[in-house]
Amino acid sequence: MKINPMSSNPKFVAKIESEEATQKLAVLIDADNAQAAVIEGLLAEIARFGEASVKRIYGDFTSPASAQWKKVLQKFAIKPVQQFAYTTGKNATDSMMIIDAMDLLYTKRFDGFCIVSSDSDFTGLAMRIKEEGLAVYGFGEQKTPESFRNSCHKFIFTEVLRPEVPVSTSKPPIMDKHDEKETSTSQTQLSNKKIDTDTVIFLKEAAEKASAEDGWAHIGTFGDYLRKLKPEFDSRNYGYKKLSELVKSEKDIFTVEERPQPNSEQKTLYLRPKPPEGNR
Repeated sequence: MKINPMSSNPKFVAKIESEEATQKLAVLIDADNAQAAVIEGLLAEIARFGEASVKRIYGDFTSPASAQWKKVLQKFAIKPVQQFAYTTGKNATDSMMIIDAMDLLYTKRFDGFCIVSSDSDFTGLAMRIKEEGLAVYGFGEQKTPESFRNSCHKFIFTEVLRPEVPVSTSKPPIMDKHDEKETSTSQTQLSNKKIDTDTVIFLKEAAEKASAEDGWAHIGTFGDYLRKLKPEFDSRNYGYKKLSELVKSEKDIFTVEERPQPNSEQKTLYLRPKPPEGNR
């Protein structure tokens, strides 16, 4: 039975956050628009959503630009799909990836697709997959156009998936000097990124929409609204590993309560947006 990602059923939210590999996913990677340095974090992230039943990567692997991927394909059991650049200036890789995706879609064997690229050319593909009622998870760099990001149910910036550069002098096996420098820079930018005014307004609006009649919102319901309103929102983009950490830390934005659960020692986080200072 296929799961409709557009449903407001809370079971879909639980499925997204579940660590159990329940959904069968097709993972399609655009080698021309993705970095091999993120592959380990990428596959770990995908495992949160389901099982990567198919893992394919598309590109011209005779090109020096694809050398980074040759080191990791066998290790992570990713099937390479060779696509020669027959004409200069034409992206044959995108076309082959879209054709393969449609072939896989029509097999009716998958619950969702993971599209790894920063290219807006996959916007139409993501929308078509959604029309079939399947989940679409996008992965790309922060430069990814909004059209592609918003066409996915969930979009994750790959900068947050990059491995931390170790303190030791040994170099990670899948990272060259360019990747290592880019990793360090991107992590620093993310950890220092502040929540801008537009994002504060967005967070407060989402909290209001997720709230019950008493004005308080359950953390899970709040997270569900965030995904629906802005697929690329991720607390890790602001230096917080979890949404609950962001909510607790941003005291100027939220008031929080931790309420005990019935017949349990665990507590559930509730939140509500703080009014503007002049209205307090």
